[in-house]
Amino acid sequence: MSTSTVQHIILTGSPGVGKTTIIQKVCSELLRKDVPVKGFYTSEVREKGKRIGFDVVSLAGEKSSLARIGNITGPKVGQYVVDLQSFESVALPIFKSLNENSIIVIDEIGKMELFSKSFEIATKTAFSSRNTILGTIPVQKGKPIPLVEFVRSHPSVKLITVDMKNRDHIADEIVQLLTSSFHDLGKK
Repeated sequence: MSTSTVQHIILTGSPGVGKTTIIQKVCSELLRKDVPVKGFYTSEVREKGKRIGFDVVSLAGEKSSLARIGNITGPKVGQYVVDLQSFESVALPIFKSLNENSIIVIDEIGKMELFSKSFEIATKTAFSSRNTILGTIPVQKGKPIPLVEFVRSHPSVKLITVDMKNRDHIADEIVQLLTSSFHDLGKK
C-alpha cells in the first residue's frame, strides 16, 4: 500500500508485544513535529508485580479506570470487570475532535472497550471522517468481533502486525506514514 492511500494505521499483535509502547513513541514524535494528536491509550495497572487491571489515559494526561479484578459489578472480560462510566469519561470526549485537523489515537479497539455502545458508534464515525486514525486491535482468535473486523478490513487501513522482530524500529516508519498521510489529508 503506498503512503498516498493510507489514511489510518492500525497495529495488531500478541498481548504484551509492545503495541502501546509504539503508540506512545509515535505520539511523542508527532507532537515534537507539531502534528496535532488527540486520543487515548490503555496501560496496565500492577500491584506488587501482579496485573490487577487497566487504565485508560488520554494524551492530555487524564487517567481513569478501564477494568479491574475484583468483586465489582459490570461487564466482564476474563477476570476483569469493565468500568464503562469511567472509560467513557476519558475516551468519548476525544471523538469531539473529529471536525478538527488532527490524528486520533485509539488504543485499543477491543473487547473491554466495546462494551460501550457509544464508543463503538464513535469509532465507526471516526473511520468515516477525514481524520487520520492510529489505533490498535487484538489479534484474530476465537469468535470475530464485528467492529474489530470492520477496522481490520477497512479499505483505508494499513494493518501492521507488531512482533519481536519489528517492534524496536517500526515507530519511525509509522511516524513517516502518518506525517505524510496527515499532510496529504490536510490539503484536501
